[in-house]
Amino acid sequence: MAGPQQAPHLHLAELTASQFLDVWRHFDTDGNGYIEGKELENFFQELESARKGAGVLAQILPTEENFLLCFRQHVGSSSEFMEAWRRYDTDRSGYIEANELKGFLSDLLKKANRPYDEPKLQEYTQTILRMFDMNGDGKLGLSEMSRLLPVQENFLLKFKGMKLSSEEFNAIFAFYDKDGSGFIDENELDALLKDLYEKNKKEMSIQQLTNYRKSIMNLSDGGKLYRKELEIVLCNEPPM
Repeated sequence: MAGPQQAPHLHLAELTASQFLDVWRHFDTDGNGYIEGKELENFFQELESARKGAGVLAQILPTEENFLLCFRQHVGSSSEFMEAWRRYDTDRSGYIEANELKGFLSDLLKKANRPYDEPKLQEYTQTILRMFDMNGDGKLGLSEMSRLLPVQENFLLKFKGMKLSSEEFNAIFAFYDKDGSGFIDENELDALLKDLYEKNKKEMSIQQLTNYRKSIMNLSDGGKLYRKELEIVLCNEPPM
């Protein structure tokens, strides 16, 4: 595996965001945003042989070039992310249209008080489109776009392995929506999340629960979290 002593040499190699993305996607075969184990060793060998890399992943690209690092450092909280998402996913499908991505990214950067110019915003937009709209259908899913968040802020990762089928979701939602109104409130969401974690034998602190609830409630309409809004978070990715 490439050792730390090689990092300074590799850091000087020129590498665009698109070139880095080509190498990364080759090794991140499941698209989860991570490479590990033997894949990591191969990843560094590929970068070294192509003179396109660094010993530390965050240093592979200069900060200005590394759009993903930029967003993870400056995009803000998951609550702000979900608030921006709600503005664009107006039909609560769990997707935004590719032609809305530029506005979505602009909103996130403004919320984080991150200065940008039009050419840089256009570059971010095109690179992220290439990264996430792999089948070219013009749709970008919430679970994919949430990868722009820092890992500690990406609360959707906490539900990995806990996604519900339509039948399971309908049953659990009906249990908390006792009056059949089609929505639940913040307190009911609190109880629902606790039950979901206990059912899956996963631990969650009070602070984590509060943060997740706040983020999810940013999808709500005046404190009313409707079925379709919660379904985006808890169910398997809706069909394309």
